[in-house]
Amino acid sequence: MLYHVPLLLSAAAAVSASNEWQAPGAYDRRSPCPMVNAVANHGFLPRDGLNISLADLIVAFTDAVNLDPAATTLVGQKALTTGDNVTFDLDNLNKHGVIEHDGSLSRNDIFFGDNHSFNQTIWDSVASHFTESTISIQTAATARKQRLQAAAAANPEFTLTADGTQFSFIESALYLSIFGNVQEGNAVTEWVKVLFGKSPLFALLNAH
Repeated sequence: MLYHVPLLLSAAAAVSASNEWQAPGAYDRRSPCPMVNAVANHGFLPRDGLNISLADLIVAFTDAVNLDPAATTLVGQKALTTGDNVTFDLDNLNKHGVIEHDGSLSRNDIFFGDNHSFNQTIWDSVASHFTESTISIQTAATARKQRLQAAAAANPEFTLTADGTQFSFIESALYLSIFGNVQEGNAVTEWVKVLFGKSPLFALLNAH
């Protein structure tokens, strides 16, 4: 992943009124991905979560977190396959085995029925590893490994395909590289917890 905290802070400093955090409404669509949801909740993506194109994703993630368009395209092309290959709705990403996968850091597996809602118990088990002010690559790897082990033990139909493994790695790499750096990790723990906790992310960053 190709961005660093100073770039994110610069983007946050430029947040306008149109990018203030708003909780999704009753009919707004959201995905199983905390970062995608944060970008939508701040209005960089359509707040209703509908009819999102690859171009929309590239602009949104460039403006919000300065993500390299190549990285957005890698995930975005997969996302389009959950819709009509031109656009998708955020809740289309609930489709199991495309981007969504068993062993999420903050969502339950599809076997248990709801693979998209934030699960506090699961997230608490992951966040229990984050006891320092920053999260190293090793700590993130341990948290991910133990989460996958717990999911496999609880879910008799647990599976992780090659794509699922890739997106599981991306899930951790995303927060490490946004809130820390690619080489060492050291993501700011407070910011990671805010991201997964669905709070006003860019408002927090603006305050630092």
